[in-house]
Amino acid sequence: MILRKIQPGAYRAWLSRVLLRQELCFFSSVPPQPVPPLAETLQGYLRALEPLLPPEELSHTRRMVQEFGRPGGLGAQLQEGLERRARHTKNWISDWWVQWAYLESRQPLPVHSNPAISLPRRDYNDWRSQLVFATKLIAAVLDFKAKINTGQLPVEYMRGKPLCMELYPLLFSSCRIPGPKHDYIAHHGRSRRSPTHITVVRNYQFFQLEVYNSDGSRMTESQIHGQLLRIRSQSWKTDKEPMGILTSEHRHTWGQAYNRLLKDKLNRESVRVIEKGLFSLCLDSPVMRISDEKYASRKAAQILHGGGTFSNSGNRWFDKTLQFVVGEDGSWGLLYEPATAEGPPIATLLDHILEYCKNPDPKRAPLVPLPMPKKLYFHIDREIKRDIEHAKQNLDILINDLDVNVFNFKRFGKELPKQHKLSPNSFIQVALQLAYYRVHNEVCPACDIASQRMFRGGRTEFIRSPTNQTLKFIHAFDDPTVSHEAKLQLFREAVDAYTALTDQALKGHGIDRHLLGLKLQTIEEGLSIPKIFMDTAYGLATHWKLRTGQVPANTDSVMCFGPLVPDGYAICYNPQADHVHFSITAFNCCEETHAETLALTLKDTLCQLQELLQPTV
Repeated sequence: MILRKIQPGAYRAWLSRVLLRQELCFFSSVPPQPVPPLAETLQGYLRALEPLLPPEELSHTRRMVQEFGRPGGLGAQLQEGLERRARHTKNWISDWWVQWAYLESRQPLPVHSNPAISLPRRDYNDWRSQLVFATKLIAAVLDFKAKINTGQLPVEYMRGKPLCMELYPLLFSSCRIPGPKHDYIAHHGRSRRSPTHITVVRNYQFFQLEVYNSDGSRMTESQIHGQLLRIRSQSWKTDKEPMGILTSEHRHTWGQAYNRLLKDKLNRESVRVIEKGLFSLCLDSPVMRISDEKYASRKAAQILHGGGTFSNSGNRWFDKTLQFVVGEDGSWGLLYEPATAEGPPIATLLDHILEYCKNPDPKRAPLVPLPMPKKLYFHIDREIKRDIEHAKQNLDILINDLDVNVFNFKRFGKELPKQHKLSPNSFIQVALQLAYYRVHNEVCPACDIASQRMFRGGRTEFIRSPTNQTLKFIHAFDDPTVSHEAKLQLFREAVDAYTALTDQALKGHGIDRHLLGLKLQTIEEGLSIPKIFMDTAYGLATHWKLRTGQVPANTDSVMCFGPLVPDGYAICYNPQADHVHFSITAFNCCEETHAETLALTLKDTLCQLQELLQPTV
């Protein structure tokens, strides 16, 4: 009604102001990502290899690197190509990285790719409260989306520098689409008729739930709650086939099944509704309750993969960019697809949800009857039924192979390192290397994820460890002949060396993405892969036995994902002022790795590092 009183010209002016605000919000004054100097990256690469290689192998690799980096050589030619690419694209590496790391990967999305965030259990244990909280969550996410649409989302800063905000609008109405050789991302949020629905899934049954009224206003919480009650009454446990399980398959297998599925008009329409939805909401059955300590791990695993085909795995569509999980037992969290989404923006969204949930619902529901939420149906022929059976078997094998250990380390948090003028993240990274060494009697290649959002279109960089300083400290720490003062000095040097690597990465001078860019530039120019990338040292240094990630949040949340290699671990941590949340995963098929052993060793190591900084005697 109000819009009728606005002249068309005035409306257009208002709309252009909103869009301009949005543009300013997403593309705040962030500089382009620099291409690091070639010599600097090659020196950094050799330094990263020193703790990992014996001297004779290192000298062989050094000769290869020198040949690659000589003036006028192949390295210089590829560097020129990258600098040219940087001048003509928004970001010289991000698209390549997403394509190479995610879209061309053929591994299943659950465990291997999609990170999960598990949040503290809500104080309820019944389906009525589950729907009340789910209602609040939907309203909170729609409120966050409205802030993005109107340009009201404040620009984020890191170390005083504005961050690129362009990922935010892409979180909604986007989905990964499987392909035979590589996947692609479909973004529906920028189409002329933006989607106005979400997908709700319960007991393996999918529903299209409209969340906006016909006048474009958001539905009130009581309207949404009424619709969720209707969905519940239509989704009793039946012998329905878990269609979502198909999305958990190896990407090539799922790509073939996807094409078979979409030949049928009914299936095509149902799949499109899921893909175009703003996000998905998974209403899960309760997680089996054991001891409190085991429950934290079980809860994180539920968000990550659904717990198996006899549990909630059929309630997922793993290709969807955003999936919120709300359990009947108070467990809840979020699963996201990382080709489009990333940890820090997701943490901002979760902070918004938690703040919003503190407020009572201000609006009364209009007395307008709403149409029934639309149940999505699928025509399942013999071939698709066979695809589902294979997917169920493969997912259960993957889930049974994953060892998940989540714990809250309560002795101290990030305040302790800060009191001693040490970076909390660097402190934890050195502790992880020491704990790994104590379990396996060797150091290993590790990557830590650093943001590159201080650059236009920037995504992530890997910080490599161990450093030479960390190796020296590790060898000294359990040596009784080394004095306490010497150990403390070596520890400080190790932490400071890691902090220096972090600073370099945050300036856009990390080595990992640059090396990848040089390799991909070779392919772009139709040249043979340089020897430096065929060298055994390159393979060894990128066999990430420790995949790590700090996801700092204002909440007691914990992120969880699977290892990058069969004989490795993935470790996520969220440091709070006086405690740190950890999740450790490993594969059971590898006899050498054991998540619980590393967790116990890490707790012991952190306590000993506290003793090193604050001796009690």
